[in-house]
Amino acid sequence: MRRAVFPGSFDPITLGHYDIIERGLTLFDEIILAIGINAEKKYMFSLEKRKHFMEEAFKNESRIKVMTYKGLTVDFCKQQNANFILRGLRNPGDFEFEKAIAHTNRNMSDIETVFLLTSSGKSYISSSIVRDVIRHGGDYTGLVPDTVRVK
Repeated sequence: MRRAVFPGSFDPITLGHYDIIERGLTLFDEIILAIGINAEKKYMFSLEKRKHFMEEAFKNESRIKVMTYKGLTVDFCKQQNANFILRGLRNPGDFEFEKAIAHTNRNMSDIETVFLLTSSGKSYISSSIVRDVIRHGGDYTGLVPDTVRVK
């Protein structure tokens, strides 16, 4: 079985993430959406809310699991018997950052990182932009799956 872990904070999940996940399903038998827990980081949405957004977005896709984890992504991959890490790239800056992490992960394990380019119509979307739009009362609905709603 080809199992991949797609790690991130997903604060919140965006249409860019959704695009990578949907396209990743053509490559992998199963994808674990792994929400990393970082006590040092301040999140807009609680862990429970972020997990709920993602579970609802993929509730009809049996090949997607949503889980949380602490620690190194490669250790989580080993625990889940995942041989791949799935990552999305929006721009050259993402590539440089992700390349260093991928090399480090590969140095520590035999887990391969697979990069997918975000579709051009979604490459400008980031969670930080979405959070900024939400903070300022803007219309964020075209940037996130329908399951992400702020009251």
